[in-house]
Amino acid sequence: MPSCPRCDAPVDDEARYCAQCGAPQTEDAAEELDEYVQRQAEQVAGGGGGGSEGGESSASDAFPSMEELSDREQLWRRGSYVVGYGTVVIALTRVPAPESWPLILAGIAILPPIRRLTAEPLGSPLKREVMAGIYAVFALIGIALFVLLG
Repeated sequence: MPSCPRCDAPVDDEARYCAQCGAPQTEDAAEELDEYVQRQAEQVAGGGGGGSEGGESSASDAFPSMEELSDREQLWRRGSYVVGYGTVVIALTRVPAPESWPLILAGIAILPPIRRLTAEPLGSPLKREVMAGIYAVFALIGIALFVLLG
């Protein structure tokens, strides 16, 4: 019974990978592993380059963690949460009134998780300007209803 060149664990004759350490045991397995690692590196780098199979890209690739964001982007994200939740809370105090519903929609539309949710069906996240525009339209409708009906 042969052994793995990396960890010296016993390996079956037909094994493509070592069960102990995962090292490829054949040239085909090594090439397959290299191709897989290359595809993963391209996805992480966000390159894509149109060469990925099926054009797959994860929506989460477009959403780095807070540590990876610039100061301006962090400010935008935090401000969106404050404005979004603030608008929803104000609108909830007026729930029976017709102006509350556009304000609730405005608050929800500006929240950063909405960008992530819309990225899947749309293929890419909404831009900040689009989110701000949707927020402004709903907020203006809500304010107009408040003024006209109030």
